[in-house]
Amino acid sequence: QVQLVESGGGLVQAGGSLRLSCAASGLTFSDYGLGWFRQAPGKERDFVARINWGGYNTGYALSVKGRFTISRDNAKNTAYLQMNSLKPEDTANYYCAATALKQGSGRSDMYAIWGQGTQVTVSS
Repeated sequence: QVQLVESGGGLVQAGGSLRLSCAASGLTFSDYGLGWFRQAPGKERDFVARINWGGYNTGYALSVKGRFTISRDNAKNTAYLQMNSLKPEDTANYYCAATALKQGSGRSDMYAIWGQGTQVTVSS
């Protein structure tokens, strides 16, 4: 059974940090590009960051560039999203996703495998 499970969300004050994890099972992890997306209530799901299969090529939404860092450990079948200098507008449900496109993608429709999400709430 192919599965992605996010963890690490929670409540944090503005300016704080969180690290999200995405544990994969049931797939050959290094065959997939990965992405993080987020969705706030009443809004569309937005791209946050992507990483290629080897972890050496990344891309970010302008809104998080310089504050968030995506990484992966293929030996542990896990991806991460380090979030620093958090702002109230970062509040959302965060999802990780896997795509057969090894470079990853900023388009959510390119991802076939999704986790259930983890909630991040940033208070002002």
